[in-house]
Amino acid sequence: MTRAPDAAIDGLQRTLALQRKAFLAAPYPTLAERRRDLLALRRALQRWQDPLARAMSEDFGRRSESECKMLDVLGPALQIDHALGHLRQWMKSERRGVDWMFLGNRARVVYQPKGVVGVIAAWNFPVVESVGPLVAALAAGNRVMVKMSEFSPRCTEVLRRMLADVFPEERVAVFGGGVEVGQAFAGLPLDHVVFTGSPAIGREIMRAAAANLTPVTLELGGKSPAIVGRSASIGTVARSIAHGKLFNSGQACVAPDYALVPPERIDEFVAAAVREFQRMVPDPVTDAHYTSMASDRHADRVRELLADAVAKGATVTSSGAGDGGRIVTLQIVTGVTPQMRIMQEELFNPILPVLACESIDDAIAFVTARPRPLALYYYGSDTREARRLARDVHAGGMTINDWAWHVFQCDLPFGGSGNSGMGSWRGPEGFRALSHAKSVFTVRRWFPIHLFRPPYGSRVQQLVMKLFLGRGPGSDAQAPVATPSRARGTPP
Repeated sequence: MTRAPDAAIDGLQRTLALQRKAFLAAPYPTLAERRRDLLALRRALQRWQDPLARAMSEDFGRRSESECKMLDVLGPALQIDHALGHLRQWMKSERRGVDWMFLGNRARVVYQPKGVVGVIAAWNFPVVESVGPLVAALAAGNRVMVKMSEFSPRCTEVLRRMLADVFPEERVAVFGGGVEVGQAFAGLPLDHVVFTGSPAIGREIMRAAAANLTPVTLELGGKSPAIVGRSASIGTVARSIAHGKLFNSGQACVAPDYALVPPERIDEFVAAAVREFQRMVPDPVTDAHYTSMASDRHADRVRELLADAVAKGATVTSSGAGDGGRIVTLQIVTGVTPQMRIMQEELFNPILPVLACESIDDAIAFVTARPRPLALYYYGSDTREARRLARDVHAGGMTINDWAWHVFQCDLPFGGSGNSGMGSWRGPEGFRALSHAKSVFTVRRWFPIHLFRPPYGSRVQQLVMKLFLGRGPGSDAQAPVATPSRARGTPP
């Protein structure tokens, strides 16, 4: 890996040492302390919502400030409200069953803060992907270091000022910087790393974290399918998927990536999707509520993907001309084949490939033959089909009859599976992921634990082994369970 500038590395290491020292001095924040931190963060989000939205829009060139507030600010605020309502229960030690041989003793699990958690956020939703894991980490009693994307410099600066106004550096710290700083950050001996980004970079994060045996939570991407059943209302489906593709201009890890539609309904669906897009965004070029592509590079990639598809025989139906630059409208592609780049790469833009699919069996076969997606969408009223998809198709999460709303449910985990990630940073699962589940077993003073100690071969031990294991084939009923004189490590 390329070495980051010495000053940046020193700053990361100094902050980690500072937070580690503070954590060791107070390793288990009380319920009241955690609630205080979460409430302070909730109030800060409310105060800073406008500066945050403006900064995100400026980083994009033009991003809908309504969408900025709806997801990036409201999302973490709701997450805080949920954590405040459940934190007391989450923090309680959990009684567990005691094995029959040890009845009378006590077993429990204590959820202990891990220490210093590192959060590496992506550029597309920079606040929800930094503050969201921050909420889970603070609820679990940790200190937090946040690394923002180099493509979100204005948002990084506003977020740094907001959090510095609430928390001392030994509790929460924010860093910007380029790739080299990100590589150094991932290589720190943190107690847990939460990363949001692409599968390719996720592998690099895992590789860097492995050097310190740091556990990771990875929220990656993937090609999230929208499966349209014959029982679905095409108008409802078109409205939902068009919204999924225009929200942040499709630059969302859970945006519908492609649609599987019954062949006889494809033309109807394409016309309805174009109509619904134009109804929601009559003039994308002048409408400040329509988000641009994040950079010229991202806009150029849209044109390259469409040109590749057309060259290989596809047909493109456009929902509008855009501005020829970074304002790109919904582009629906039919006549799609697996060789096209639009079916080999995660799109992250307003392109929607539409493929013919005869049955739910064909849909399941198509999706499961490919890397596991972050999200799965089913449209229809056939509960049998919905149950089969929920049971047989691996995906990070699933919404039925719309897109992405499972992501907004604070009591549900949000994370990937396989190529789309691992672990979760939200809900009770997020709290537990950023806590260490410590097993605690208490032996009562009167319990005869000495019966399990050497010398081996006592009648009680033989009885226990016979009761639980039975007699091995060819064994002598009179032979002792173990021979005390056998050298340690020598096989029987």
